[in-house]
Amino acid sequence: MLRLLTADLQLDSVLELDPTRVHALGLDALLLDVDCTLKNYRAEDVGEDVAAWLGSLRAAGIGLCLVSNGRNRRIMEFAQRRQLPFVAKALKPLPFGCRAAVRKLSLDPRRTAMVGDQVFADVVAGRLAGLFCILVKPIRPEEEPWYTRLKRLFEKPFRRR
Repeated sequence: MLRLLTADLQLDSVLELDPTRVHALGLDALLLDVDCTLKNYRAEDVGEDVAAWLGSLRAAGIGLCLVSNGRNRRIMEFAQRRQLPFVAKALKPLPFGCRAAVRKLSLDPRRTAMVGDQVFADVVAGRLAGLFCILVKPIRPEEEPWYTRLKRLFEKPFRRR
């Protein structure tokens, strides 16, 4: 049970996942959560640093797909701006969205990671889908809805200190 809630790797930011590190981890693709992982919850797009990071991953041939519980239209518009494939309304922590992304891009789940900011959504979904799990610190969690901030209290024991 503890493994279900524990990420394989914890980082401060997605920016720490440069192409060299991704390849060193034996990964070919990243499934990316959107809100508080790539951008502020209320922001419409990513910052210049994350945009450059996404470009460096693409240039290195690393597969990318957004996997979000967000509404289809909002995630689709974000994905189009970033020119990324996506799965919206992913129903995380259930594994269906992660599995759909793996199928959509014909990925090897053993060489794919789920990257997100929430233990009870991203890590659990990734684990249930058989993926490597990377947990990042949330970007500006104070902007999140109250129910997400409440869940964060219960995540603390599963985050490194």
